[in-house]
Amino acid sequence: MDLREQLVDDPHSAYARLREAAPVRRIEGTDGRPAWLVTRYDDVRAALADPRLSLDKRNAAEGGYRGLTLPPALDANLLNMDPPDHTRIRGFVTRAFTARRVEQLRAPMRESADRLLDALGPHGTTDLIASYAAPLPIIVICDLLGVPEEHRRDFRVWTDALIAPDPARPGAAKEAVAAMFGFFLDLVAHKRERPGADLLSDLVAVRDSDGDRLTEDELLSLAFLILVAGYENTVQLIGNAVLALLRHPYQLAVVRKDPSRLRAAVEEAARYEGPALLAIRRFATEDVTLSGVTVPAGETVLLSLAAANRDPDRFSGPDLFDVFRDTAGHLALGHGIHYCLGAPLARAETEIALAALLDRFGALALAEPEAGPRWRPSLRARGLLELRVRYGAGGASHSH
Repeated sequence: MDLREQLVDDPHSAYARLREAAPVRRIEGTDGRPAWLVTRYDDVRAALADPRLSLDKRNAAEGGYRGLTLPPALDANLLNMDPPDHTRIRGFVTRAFTARRVEQLRAPMRESADRLLDALGPHGTTDLIASYAAPLPIIVICDLLGVPEEHRRDFRVWTDALIAPDPARPGAAKEAVAAMFGFFLDLVAHKRERPGADLLSDLVAVRDSDGDRLTEDELLSLAFLILVAGYENTVQLIGNAVLALLRHPYQLAVVRKDPSRLRAAVEEAARYEGPALLAIRRFATEDVTLSGVTVPAGETVLLSLAAANRDPDRFSGPDLFDVFRDTAGHLALGHGIHYCLGAPLARAETEIALAALLDRFGALALAEPEAGPRWRPSLRARGLLELRVRYGAGGASHSH
């Protein structure tokens, strides 16, 4: 089994070996092109904030790994930008994700979570990803952007095709991108004619009042990024957090007994099994030395958030899930100027999703614990394909 397969099949073991033996190691990216993989916490944290590591593809050397290729109108997004463009674009959406704005969304998020749980009935078995962890972030992010109800199911199919491409359907990701591009063109046109009280309408207004501040491609790219990242990271974080709690019954009992520990449980789940194995690829603008290894200018650098978050030099007993741990400084949502814009929203959604689930079902267990979870076959994303659980009122008192 080659290293790339090990990183997909059993990433934490593979990362542990690399941290020890080759903390900066040349590997093949998903397209078979070379990149440098960085696995130690101190290196990853420093590199995330290093201005010599650019997100702009124009700094990439020929032949290196570049990540997902999108049409130009969707490629002008924050994941491909350095300052000053990055600073300018990020400024338009920061307000939508402030702690205060997210607080206002808590009540509607809880209502959405409760409605999804109502649909499950009082007891039974379900795939919690399909019935709960995936639909909730779609509802939240589509409400925020103002995406009409009838398009939300399509959107999930497209996003899944992008995040975890099916090897049997090599053209599916391209088709999904084309479909999303058409969808966003129509949606922006619709918001121009009939603006609503939503983030996309606000961004269209910024674009139309002063084209120098936001180009049409930047507007489309931003909407695309908010929708995809807002869905992908949160569905994975919710699913991974539920799995971690169900596999650690003592920790689950602690959180049930003291719901004020929910926030700590979400942070520990993010550290222990965060939604992204890797940060977005970066390109060295000059020779950069990490752990004694020099990465030549132009080459691609992959920073492993998952490896950093389980580095024993930073977190003691890092392979243990512990809701009492001090998780300060974990890198699950990045660090530096590219820190995840939607982090406050992802945290709040995950906390609310867990609270609603535990309040509703006093009995909750893995339906097929011996089968083990099925993870997305991805070098980049850490998410479950499904999470089968048994649920019911059970032994704990619960409120609704």
